[in-house]
Amino acid sequence: AQLVESGGGLAQAGGSLRLSCAVSTQTFSSYDFGWFRQTPGTEREFVATINWSGGRTFYADSVKGRFTISRDNRKNTVHLQMNSLKPEDTAVYYCAAGVGVTTTARDYRYWGQGTQVTVPS
Repeated sequence: AQLVESGGGLAQAGGSLRLSCAVSTQTFSSYDFGWFRQTPGTEREFVATINWSGGRTFYADSVKGRFTISRDNRKNTVHLQMNSLKPEDTAVYYCAAGVGVTTTARDYRYWGQGTQVTVPS
């Protein structure tokens, strides 16, 4: 599978951004997906995950209530709606595909190239 993220950019604190992940695969609905983020010099941090049907989601405490992960199995896309953005949300955001709803980066098999999100303080 190939994953391509888009939708990153500059947002004001308190604002919103919607990230998208376009997935090239014949078996999109068989994958579980996750969003991770990373800042320079740190390890990749779990943000959110969604199972194959979209019926099960899980979020990091730092984004719970502000971010929403979703998927469209007809369009092979995964989204991350980010509201009430904070400066500490600034990072490169990565979409990942795997089998299993997990918060661990090494459990995901396929990764996108990342998209930068910047929220100035």
